[in-house]
Amino acid sequence: MRVNWCYIKLLVLLGLAVFLFGFSVKRNEARTVEDIAVTFTDESTPFVTRETVNKLLIVSNGKVTGTAKENLALSDMEKRVRAHPIVKNADVYVTMGGKLGVTIEQRKPIARLNGATSFYIDESGEEMPLSSNFSAHVPLVTGASKKNIAEVHKLADFMRNDDFLTKHIIGIERKINGEYVLEARKLGYEIILGKVEELESKFSNYKAFYQKAQKDKSLDKYSTITLKYRNQVVCTKK
Repeated sequence: MRVNWCYIKLLVLLGLAVFLFGFSVKRNEARTVEDIAVTFTDESTPFVTRETVNKLLIVSNGKVTGTAKENLALSDMEKRVRAHPIVKNADVYVTMGGKLGVTIEQRKPIARLNGATSFYIDESGEEMPLSSNFSAHVPLVTGASKKNIAEVHKLADFMRNDDFLTKHIIGIERKINGEYVLEARKLGYEIILGKVEELESKFSNYKAFYQKAQKDKSLDKYSTITLKYRNQVVCTKK
């Protein structure tokens, strides 16, 4: 019986490859974590600090650095980081070089509601707590409460998707009758928006007025700009 040496060599090489792979995996798991690298998807809004994230990774006063990679409960770490009220998403992983990597996506506020309890309203229309580390440059909302979050979100979300309004409007006030008044940046008049409806038409009319008044150099002559009447801009002079 002729021995097929090519077949035997192939089996030996395959077995060696499996052994080396298993050895490499086992050795990699036995390595200890040497450092923690925290990355934020948006570094311009540091609501959560790296120190806070590091604390969320630790259980019972233990430590992460110096711990064997195979002893890390990565899924539990992710759950703790994601449970933070300002964190939208988190990814916790270990690199081949022995670093524990954490990528953080924070929630994005679009308005700040000031009242008995102050909080942000995020892009999803949910409450978001304030941060002691950073204050977002978003419109300040007064006169509204938690029951008005849906309409405030509708208004703030519309404005944040418009470059002109994002730069132009710095304050939102809800009146007792449910109408809204807006504060424009560095202008001496208030904008009476009315109810949160027909926003496309109202702001389109306002932009047309603004461009004409700016060209005429008459922006400083008005005390109120009323947009609540359909297809009209009613101005009151000082």
